[in-house]
Amino acid sequence: MADGLIDTSIIIDLLRGYEPAQHWFITQRELAVSRIVWLEVIEGAPNLVAQRAALRLLQRFPLEEVVTADIVWATEQLILMNLSHNIDAFDCIIAAISQRLQIPLFTRNLKHFTPLIGPLAQQPY
Repeated sequence: MADGLIDTSIIIDLLRGYEPAQHWFITQRELAVSRIVWLEVIEGAPNLVAQRAALRLLQRFPLEEVVTADIVWATEQLILMNLSHNIDAFDCIIAAISQRLQIPLFTRNLKHFTPLIGPLAQQPY
């Protein structure tokens, strides 16, 4: 099992060559991404070159798949937090995997993830 999950915001920083992200990344051991992160990163690619670069990076990580229990938990959280915290369905599903596995979710988006998973949401740099 992975030591932590990486959120879309961290993948984007790595793709952009953001130095703090790169320094943090090389110090990590086993990090994984979810299928939802794949979807968000691919959706955000502005062109084919960027999409290919994103795929090369994403393929370096083990994939943590979404299970039915994640969808159930995410749905409950979305009902509770969508209106009050403006948290979307994808963030709820990403958080659900971290919650189920009880491993940190490394993100720059603590605003959305901390209400969902508390201290499992961690800003790495």
